[in-house]
Amino acid sequence: MSIFEVLMIICFGFAWPLNVYNSLRTRSTKGKNLLFLSMILLAYVFGILHKLTYSRDPALYFYLFNAAMVLADYILYFINRKKEIARGTAARYLQVIS
Repeated sequence: MSIFEVLMIICFGFAWPLNVYNSLRTRSTKGKNLLFLSMILLAYVFGILHKLTYSRDPALYFYLFNAAMVLADYILYFINRKKEIARGTAARYLQVIS
């Protein structure tokens, strides 16, 4: 386990709970980029697979936590999008690429 890897994951990890909180609070997809969330989630999946396959160490738990936070924000995107459509406040297209 590299201390630098753990520090990097911790630094990234501070942002995700805030994103989830903002998605819950605002109930909006404004400012969210589905492609970005997808790529970040995929990157964490690859990191988890690497840890499970080649290098099992405690850093795996940081990857799992971050992936769970991104997945929660990803799910909230679709929940909030559905609510925006029902309210009539949704943009006419999915915000996949900004």
